[in-house]
Formats: sequence, structure tokens, C-alpha cells
Amino acid sequence: MPEGFVSNLYVFVLAGFLGFEVIRRVSPLLHTPLMALTNALDAIVVVAAIIIAGREGTVLTEILGAIAVAAAFSNMVGGFLITDRMLRMFKLSGRKKQ
Repeated sequence: MPEGFVSNLYVFVLAGFLGFEVIRRVSPLLHTPLMALTNALDAIVVVAAIIIAGREGTVLTEILGAIAVAAAFSNMVGGFLITDRMLRMFKLSGRKKQ
């Protein structure tokens, strides 16, 4: 077992639990701003995954890094598309209110 695996696994499980609790307790009205913020954070994940994938290591780390880049990038693009669609739902239609 690699050194630090247990502590990294602990951080991963704690981050997953914390993310689940934050999303569960946020009001539905705040989901759009929260989603926009997580999209920005996901961009940081893409940069980190690119750095990890670019480091010289084993073939397994390069493959896992490439998978991380693809997953984070698709999550980021999907999040921006969904946020854009949700924000268009709040815009007024062509008629002005009187």
C-alpha cells in the first residue's frame, strides 16, 4: 500500500460527505449560484488533473490523470450548460410587464 494512502482516502471520504451535506441542505433557490461556483472550482480540478497527468510517472498514473481530466472537463462543460439553461428560465419573455 502506498505511503499516505489511508490519509488520502480519509480526505476523499470526508470531502464526499461534506459535499453531500452541503448540497442537501442548500435551498433550491440557491442551486444556480452554487452550481456556478462549483463550475469555477471544477476548472481548478481540471488544471490539477492536467498537472498530474503531465508528470512523469507510471502508465497507471498517466491513464488515471487522463481519465480525471476528461471527467472534470465534461462535468465543467455540463455544469455551465445547465447553469445557462437555468438562467435563461429566469429571463423575461419578449413582452414587457406593465
